Amino acid sequence: MENLQKQFIPLTVAVQGSGWGWLGLNKTTRRLEIATCANQDPLQATTGMVPIFGIDVWEHAYYVDYRNVRPEYVNATWGIINWEVAGKRFDAAIDSL
Repeated sequence: MENLQKQFIPLTVAVQGSGWGWLGLNKTTRRLEIATCANQDPLQATTGMVPIFGIDVWEHAYYVDYRNVRPEYVNATWGIINWEVAGKRFDAAIDSL
C-alpha cells in the first residue's frame, strides 16, 4: 500500500490545471494501474480502465480548506479513502471481465 501511495500522490499532484488522479483496473492485464486525466475526461472512456477510485484535483475541490496547496489536499484525501468500498469495486470489475 505504501508503494502505491508513493506512486499515486506525486502523479496526481502533478496534473496540470484541472483533472483527476485515478486508480483503475486495466481490463487487459487485470492489474491495477495509476492514471491521470485532464479536465473532466472520464477514466474509462479515455483509457479503457475501470475506475476503482479517483481524486478530483480541480481547484474547486480543495481551495476552501487547502487554498492552493494541492499536495496537502491529495495526502489528506488519501487518508480517507474507503478501502473496503475500493476492494468491492475491484472485485466487481474483475468479476465482470
